[in-house]
Amino acid sequence: MLITALATGPLAANCYVLAPAPGGDCVLVDPGQDATEQVGKALAEHDLTPTAVLLTHGHFDHVWSAAELADRAGLPVHLHAADRRLLTEPAAGVDPGFAAQLSALLGPGPFREPEDLVEVDGGDTLTLAGLEFTVEHTPGHTPGSVVYRLASSGQSPVMLAGDLVFAGSIGRTDFPGGDPAAMNASLASAVLARSDDTRILPGHGPATTVGRERAANPYLRALTG
Repeated sequence: MLITALATGPLAANCYVLAPAPGGDCVLVDPGQDATEQVGKALAEHDLTPTAVLLTHGHFDHVWSAAELADRAGLPVHLHAADRRLLTEPAAGVDPGFAAQLSALLGPGPFREPEDLVEVDGGDTLTLAGLEFTVEHTPGHTPGSVVYRLASSGQSPVMLAGDLVFAGSIGRTDFPGGDPAAMNASLASAVLARSDDTRILPGHGPATTVGRERAANPYLRALTG
């Protein structure tokens, strides 16, 4: 399986390009700010054609280029319904101080949804570009946060974790819609319940594994006593 990670925008949010192999269809995950050019280069380098966009949650640094990329190619964009508002009201997902900075950074709007928006929920299975994704609803960072789990024959499972968990840390819960109790429950069900060899592709920073985080991540260690 081909996985290309692209750090996008001032907050270095990870955008992923996934495909069974070069020279075929692929899926884009979390195309954030300034992602369009980088994605285009990755598609050309590996001779890939995108078929869908998956969004782990609605924060602007993860979704900003989704509508542009998807509408240009006629792609569906998948997002949990609870975060749909953030596509058109990005400032609603951050605190008032950050919202003022965001308005200066992004402009006054209006902001629009992708033309083909597909709502997803926990338990859904998506077959896209020859890959099968299982959706798990993981609120805590935002109400509509999800992870996409991907099993590949002969390879370790992969989890596209968004801002649920990072190498050595977890997503913040102090923005509007954040919920520490829900975050702990999501970490327990989506991360701690997975096998140690599961590869975690987070929304920021380097990739890691469930085993590494179970052993060393202080937030997860606190949950396991």
